[in-house]
Amino acid sequence: MTAADPACADPALPSAARGGPVGHTLARVSRAHRFAMGRRLRALGLYPGQELMMMRLWDCGAARQSELIRFLGLDPSTVTKMLQRLEQCGWVRRRPDPADRRAVLVEATERGQALRAGVEDAWSDLEESSLAGLDPAERTELARLLGVLAENLRAEADEAGEEGDCPAPGC
Repeated sequence: MTAADPACADPALPSAARGGPVGHTLARVSRAHRFAMGRRLRALGLYPGQELMMMRLWDCGAARQSELIRFLGLDPSTVTKMLQRLEQCGWVRRRPDPADRRAVLVEATERGQALRAGVEDAWSDLEESSLAGLDPAERTELARLLGVLAENLRAEADEAGEEGDCPAPGC
């Protein structure tokens, strides 16, 4: 196959993705967003994904490690490694749950609470950078449409009996 072949005419859309151009674009946007957020988070000393755990702890307070695993929709070993790194940096602490000594509670430390402003700034900065050139109505419509996609995918995950990364209403 050469660049002159019709399959190579649009390098942004591989031939195998022709049946799903929106999904392919979402995957590309997701990767680019994660990379751009990663650059911003590195300045704070965080890895991508750690800020999502911190956001949950900031909003909901101490949480069981098992609940964080469900919320993040990640493998338990991945969450354990994430927590180890956050704990080593002094941003979270783990302790036995007084209600069930077999369970572990995770909470943000004062130092971890201090990260919040930097994370909020990183998300705001990336939002502005990502949506540059879109007027307020277009931004609102994009958010609405992405919400529909998220709900469709959440419903598919629910049908498959998989845990999603969707928080419980009201923490």
